[in-house]
Amino acid sequence: MTAPPAPAGLAGLLRRLGGGGLLARAARGAGWTALGFGGGQALRLASNLVLARLLFPEAFGLMALVSVFLTGLAMFSDVGIGPSIMQSRRGEDPAFLDTAWTMQIMRGALLWLASWAAAGPAARFYDAPMLAQLLPAAGLTLLIAGFNPTRIELAQRRLTLGRVMAADLGAQLAGAAAMIALALATRSVWALVLGALVAAAAKLALSHLMLPGPRNRLRWEGAAARELIGFGKWIFLSSALGFVVAQGDRAILGRFLTLDMLGIYNIGYFLASAPMMLAGAVVSRIMIPVYRDSPPAADPRNFARLRRLRFALSGAAMALIALMAFAGPALVDVLYDARYHAAGAIVTAAALAQMVQALGMTYDQSALAAGDSRSYFWLFAARATFQTAFILLGATHGGLLGALIGQGLAFAASHPLIALLARKHGAWDPLHDAVFALGGMALGAGALWHAREALGALSGVG
Repeated sequence: MTAPPAPAGLAGLLRRLGGGGLLARAARGAGWTALGFGGGQALRLASNLVLARLLFPEAFGLMALVSVFLTGLAMFSDVGIGPSIMQSRRGEDPAFLDTAWTMQIMRGALLWLASWAAAGPAARFYDAPMLAQLLPAAGLTLLIAGFNPTRIELAQRRLTLGRVMAADLGAQLAGAAAMIALALATRSVWALVLGALVAAAAKLALSHLMLPGPRNRLRWEGAAARELIGFGKWIFLSSALGFVVAQGDRAILGRFLTLDMLGIYNIGYFLASAPMMLAGAVVSRIMIPVYRDSPPAADPRNFARLRRLRFALSGAAMALIALMAFAGPALVDVLYDARYHAAGAIVTAAALAQMVQALGMTYDQSALAAGDSRSYFWLFAARATFQTAFILLGATHGGLLGALIGQGLAFAASHPLIALLARKHGAWDPLHDAVFALGGMALGAGALWHAREALGALSGVG
């Protein structure tokens, strides 16, 4: 007896998702990214819960400062090799890819040396002597990452992301297992550093073994280098400012909070930011190819397709952020012991700030797809200025809660500039913004009321 035929609507959807069209590839890429990111975050959360019981809050505070410095070094030297490969007409040319890989290795070596140079000043600035040893050791992850093959960017260019996600998950699993084993053996912050080195080495090995594409070799082609540097000079400046956007809160709060409280903040912010990190991973992997091959200003049908994709991405992100905002305090109390109780209110406050950020998350890639890295830089300059100013003002006058409120205000002040950039490239969708702004305000008001007691307790911290 044969099974009944699938409904026409479902059959049509499956045919579309299984096709070779741009949106079908984008949907599959988004699905693989979400699956890989979700698995990675679940693994990270599970290992974090184990490590929180084996180690002490100060260890997470120290690792947060290490992460701030390493991320800063990486972002202050980012020349946009990934976006260059994804948007360039020569993005599959072996000479172009080998030149990009050679530049990447040189950058990784310089970053490792810079981590040695930064170690002593960082230890003195934060009055944390262990940073002098931790930073150079953790900096090896940047050297190892320099050898990652350009097959990763090729897969993102082609929107074939299944194996990329599998390699990422395998590397995270290896790193988490190493961290837990070392924490059991040493009960030291060194478990986190050495586990990160294992994860970096595993990603390098798995990327070479699992991903299809040409094998990289050391090569320098003048024309390719000029194109990479010409496009990447604005990405370099944008990424330097992107450090302020991504890590500025911890860099500033490291001066206002104890190491214990900074570690608790880091855990709360990790939980709150999971939805936006997922959304950002999807957007960074699929939107440049989508904008490149289906520019919204070229055809109303392109704009309509992008609207459907944008509504789906924003709706999913907003729903997950709202879930974290409502569930933050209860989630922390279930997952962590009493030492981490204050992280619950941090989850709620940080999630509310990120509701504002979610409004514009699909727009800025339109500039990179068009090769307009200059406008992308100016947007990041404004965002970095707003964020630094508002977080500093908030932390100075309102402690930790004031800094979190400052984040939300910075995101709100940046959105009109994001809309202007999107309008320049025909990507701005006022209907999208109106729908999700109204929905976000309603959800945010409900979350504020629901978590009012936890947020009130947080107001005296810092």
